[in-house]
Amino acid sequence: MSNAAVIKSSELPKAFLEVHPHNLYLYVKAYATGLRANTAHVKTRAEVSGGGKKPWAQKGGGRARAGSKRSPIFVGGGVAFGPSSNKNYDLKVNKKQKKLALYHALAEKAANGRLLLIDSIVVGSGKTKDASAFVNSLGQRDVLVVKEMIDDKTFLAFRNLQNSYLIESNELNAYLAAAYSSIVIEKAVWEKLTKES
Repeated sequence: MSNAAVIKSSELPKAFLEVHPHNLYLYVKAYATGLRANTAHVKTRAEVSGGGKKPWAQKGGGRARAGSKRSPIFVGGGVAFGPSSNKNYDLKVNKKQKKLALYHALAEKAANGRLLLIDSIVVGSGKTKDASAFVNSLGQRDVLVVKEMIDDKTFLAFRNLQNSYLIESNELNAYLAAAYSSIVIEKAVWEKLTKES
């Protein structure tokens, strides 16, 4: 692997620098809501079993009228306004907005000197210590490594590293770009990205 070169803001295409940051916020928000398990659920009065008989007579008892033991005011009754797993948290983000969000995330990294370009990322030995030495040589806290096509040996080398994450070019998105403190990107991937802008 050759040495990584820092991509400066001045070297970015014009399209990367003209993006409003709100696009990144919307994409990250949509991505995070898509990860929600949405398993919190309580039973409403319609879902609680029992309660078919009227608890007491409508009149004459001196108490408030009650029609069912399943009412939220009774112990063992349903819950009013509780969480439901039927709720859909998904937010829509169109293709153009996804692209703009990625452009802004990359532009932010370039502005801070944390967008690095490298000719090729290959760990032929498949050893984690070799991948770790490469990541440590960059001098960054944590690294998103973007490769055009991941080969088996390189995948094995990066698999157990905690301070780096190896992905293919088609997996790159604004959320991952924003989440990691720095990005190392292969030249072929970068040329494809800038050509599309």
